[in-house]
Amino acid sequence: MGIFSKKNPPDDFKSLREKMVRAQIEARGIRSERVLQAMREMPRHLFVKESLRDEAYGDHPLPIGEGQTISQPYMVALMTELLGLEGNEKVLEIGTGSGYQSAILARLAARVITIERIRQLSESAKAVLDFLKISNVDFRVGDGTLGLEEEAPFDGIIVTAGSPAVPETYKSQLAEGGRMVIPVGDGFTQTLFKFRKRGDKWEKERFTGCVFVKLIGKYGWRGDESL
Repeated sequence: MGIFSKKNPPDDFKSLREKMVRAQIEARGIRSERVLQAMREMPRHLFVKESLRDEAYGDHPLPIGEGQTISQPYMVALMTELLGLEGNEKVLEIGTGSGYQSAILARLAARVITIERIRQLSESAKAVLDFLKISNVDFRVGDGTLGLEEEAPFDGIIVTAGSPAVPETYKSQLAEGGRMVIPVGDGFTQTLFKFRKRGDKWEKERFTGCVFVKLIGKYGWRGDESL
């Protein structure tokens, strides 16, 4: 079936988006009007399986296949706000997943490059963004823990998978004054951190606890740990 179905035409979800933003995001302290507006307008239900579209605006993550998830709306909003985007930035996203976070970033930055290790997910996400006529996202398939040296430096880096540590590749590819948002921890739970590059120094802020799928790759989890 197509992206839309007869059961769920596009306008059916507008009120649910408004409720999501009001009850789940604004109520928890997200203040960036640019982030709030992007989430009011982006049709999140298009980024999940048709059988789960009635749950698309719920306060929880959802499975998207291949053992991956679309993050809780609040977490998407929080991570996006922490990047502090003004509109002229180049952003690297690690972990395309459903493409929803990519689409939100595309509304707020000049260019987004997103890396996904699972080709099927990357292709599905690109199909949705193409349908939405979002053209400033560049999709790559590969080991996201390597970053993308040939496109560095980046004004922002956002990692949508839990890492055992902060890969040095990301630090070296972040622009002066750039911001990186990444969950760091074990295979069960992580803490969300924000880093900002100031010359040879790194400003580090700790935010909330969170649970993400593992960041798999050379500088992340191998993918075969039995945690």
